[in-house]
Amino acid sequence: MDPLATNDIEQITADNPSPYTLRGTNTWLVGRDPCWVVDPGPALASHRDRILADARDRGGIAGIALTHDHADHAEGIAALKAAAGTDPPVGANRHAADVRLDDGDTFGPLTVVATPGHAPDHLAFVAHGACFTGDAVLGEGSVFVAPDPGSLRGYLAALERLRAMDLAILCPGHGPLVLDANEKLDEYISHRLDRERRLVHALDGGLRTTDDLLDRVWSDAPAALRGAATVTLAAHLDKLAEEGRLPDGVERPQLSGYGQV
Repeated sequence: MDPLATNDIEQITADNPSPYTLRGTNTWLVGRDPCWVVDPGPALASHRDRILADARDRGGIAGIALTHDHADHAEGIAALKAAAGTDPPVGANRHAADVRLDDGDTFGPLTVVATPGHAPDHLAFVAHGACFTGDAVLGEGSVFVAPDPGSLRGYLAALERLRAMDLAILCPGHGPLVLDANEKLDEYISHRLDRERRLVHALDGGLRTTDDLLDRVWSDAPAALRGAATVTLAAHLDKLAEEGRLPDGVERPQLSGYGQV
């Protein structure tokens, strides 16, 4: 049986493909009479119209939940609220919202799990056995982790928390539905720890510059994603520094306006 139908969930993907957004940003409709919207996505009229039409078939919109305030997830909020006609409340952590959400809160049928890392305000939402992961976990590939005090440690802890929930499916912000939640979460945890091991090995070998570390540790990253790899390198270096494991003389990556992906 279709796992989305079983959980009364619908996936709508915006037409904003890129190396960062994959096929586009996913918006999720949860339940019915009325439904709840997770991540309205970009400000594209065609995407908004599809959300509205499908939400009407589900009895309207009760509320809008936001995983994080990057534009490709949040930009469409104002127009969607206006077009809905019922002014549904927005629940978010950092974005200007009607309901400020924090770890452990509930918003309609959704339970909030704080998942910092990709962004400090990042939340995941759990409903029954489904988790709406935003950019904490993608349907394919990995995500960048933004440098912020404790961000990478917090991200790994959040992944472990989700893993302990024994979820059935993951509904990501980009990419396809994940049918084996535990396998994907194990993959994400293993991937991040492997990057750390490779980074420590490169540092032990005497590498100190950003370019040298990227070339060695992120040698598999496509050129289009080197900026994202640079951001994540900074987060890994911060974690090593916080743990007293960063050697002297390591170049700090120069970051400016790093991404909304």
